[in-house]
Amino acid sequence: MAAESSSAAAMVEELTLTVKWSGKEYTVRVCGDDSVAELKRRICEVTNVLPKRQKLLYPKIGNKLADDTVILSQLPLKSSLKMTMIGTVEDDIIVDPVDDPEIVDDFELGQDEAVEIKDKEVNKMKLKRRIDQYKIKLRNPCRVGKKLLVLDIDYTLFDHRSTAENPMQLMRPYLHEFLTAAYTEYDIMICMKWVELKMGELGVLSNPNYKITALLDHLAMITVQTDARGIFDCKPLGKKNTIMFDDLRRNFVMNPQNGLTIKPFRKAHANRDSDQELVKLTEYLLAIAELDDISTLDHSKWKYYAEDGSKRRRHA
Repeated sequence: MAAESSSAAAMVEELTLTVKWSGKEYTVRVCGDDSVAELKRRICEVTNVLPKRQKLLYPKIGNKLADDTVILSQLPLKSSLKMTMIGTVEDDIIVDPVDDPEIVDDFELGQDEAVEIKDKEVNKMKLKRRIDQYKIKLRNPCRVGKKLLVLDIDYTLFDHRSTAENPMQLMRPYLHEFLTAAYTEYDIMICMKWVELKMGELGVLSNPNYKITALLDHLAMITVQTDARGIFDCKPLGKKNTIMFDDLRRNFVMNPQNGLTIKPFRKAHANRDSDQELVKLTEYLLAIAELDDISTLDHSKWKYYAEDGSKRRRHA
């Protein structure tokens, strides 16, 4: 354990890099244990060029910066040398689905593996830095005594792969009813990519029956390192009274006690009339709202709690 802590501490050395783009120079700060993907997020913060649109050039490194999983401490980066970024800011961040690859390999993490990832010293340090660096901009104040519900967009609230003339046709059924009911007991935050534009189109930001506390973008994520799975992104949100819905369980590997894996909403045109997931999840949220600490629950059994809560309300 001491050796791991010492190694992790060595990798946490901060690097200050100068990035040239579009005739200007930008300063970004990263750490040695960050990946290339994290570097691209930092560059995105100052340039608004999405990470997937960036091509990074640096002397004597070749194409190593094209691999998002490479750890920066493995590269001969120096503050005295300038990096060049080639990329274009997108006026519309919603891109053609053909150009936006789908993530389908949501691997199953065993309990021991999940604990190992969460407790890995380098991952804990990344989590602490993200908490210190990422500033949540509140749209509406947090309410005293309310729990927090964090929602993914892609395949949780919206089918982002199908095409339609009206985005409302791709919205998950009962979305507004779900948010209205959840808002009685929970403050609501929504993430990730496309967040403000897409939620505006669906009427989520202007609905009079509920309010969204905050919108979180991709900069809230961190990359975690694993021995068996390599490097992948996750959403490090975890507090005593927080629950997160996402169709990818890997996204809450740093806070598994707060995550609930939702059935993905795909092929909206075929499934729009039969999808009842948000109706059932409404029952679950209301059933557990009275508990002091929802992080002690096994959210994989949510359907049982939802059914039980529904029965109790019918007989009340």
